[in-house]
Amino acid sequence: MSADGIRCMQMRGGSSKGAYFLAADLPADPAERDDLLLRVMGSPDARQVDGIGGGHPLTSKVAVVSPSADADVDYLFLQVVPDRAVVTDAQTCGNLLAGVGPFAIERGLVPVSGGTTDVRIRIVNPVPSLVVATVSTPGGRVAYDGDTAVAGTPFPAAPVHLEFPGGDAPVFPTGGLVDRFAGVDVTCVHAGMPVVLVRAADLGVEGTEPPDVLEADDRLRAAVEAIRLEAGPAMGLGDVRDTTVPKITIVSESRRGGTVTTRTFIPHRVHTAIGVLGAVSVAAGVLTPGTVANPVTAVDPVRVEHPTGYFDVSVDLDGDGADTRLLRSAVVRTARKLSDGLVWPRPGKATG
Repeated sequence: MSADGIRCMQMRGGSSKGAYFLAADLPADPAERDDLLLRVMGSPDARQVDGIGGGHPLTSKVAVVSPSADADVDYLFLQVVPDRAVVTDAQTCGNLLAGVGPFAIERGLVPVSGGTTDVRIRIVNPVPSLVVATVSTPGGRVAYDGDTAVAGTPFPAAPVHLEFPGGDAPVFPTGGLVDRFAGVDVTCVHAGMPVVLVRAADLGVEGTEPPDVLEADDRLRAAVEAIRLEAGPAMGLGDVRDTTVPKITIVSESRRGGTVTTRTFIPHRVHTAIGVLGAVSVAAGVLTPGTVANPVTAVDPVRVEHPTGYFDVSVDLDGDGADTRLLRSAVVRTARKLSDGLVWPRPGKATG
């Protein structure tokens, strides 16, 4: 496999970038697959200079796509940690999700059905769920050029509409609207991504600081991690010391006409924007009275401000208080094919 190279498409999905593979082109054994991906991406190395990773969690991502018995395709997301020999499937990624529909069409897994093509995607991790991606396909092929601008992405592209159905489980997994972890009041939300909402003032920050300033604040990082380690078991995630969930989102009042201002630890670096499903969880928390997230009256869409702009999320909720459930959510993202060909992993073993 290494001598001949491995088929790989690199794509920007939303405000992230990753490597997209067909499952059939990777080892079936998860341990062998993960070891291979570490060598493809260049981990463990903070710069990932010997691989195709970008030296940051937002550019060290992998999408594995395969035909599905329950939808058109299955999508497994894998986060490859740049500076450690760690590959985790503990969360999904809504940004790379934007590229799954185009990739599935490009690889012949889904036929074009007109000017737009719906791709039914089964998100495999962490709990299987479905999403419908509507992809622009004029002239029988995927269109990447367009005028849809997404904050956190420097250039416009063709829109990819993503619609998520709701679930049966309440969006507040601890059974309460407010919990207290590490001496701080928080709200734990899971409306697609496990997120812990914390008021900026309760952490001694404004909530408008640039990501690098927040990352350089050792006191803040320690406080955030202490909250995360206590929240993980309470949210049913177990020991989260070595996982990427839950995310910690610092919330404060909007400054640019939106609904709420956010800064998100993912979990140790600070996102330059906000993840797709993380934004859905924030929106659910904002719209539910009694949470720490500065609840507002019903608004659609919820405009989530982040370091490089804003993210609009449409959500429909049902129920009251801790029994609130998500009926559906919808967002618009963009994706672009960057390269398509073969990748060669470094030889040897990345682990063990």
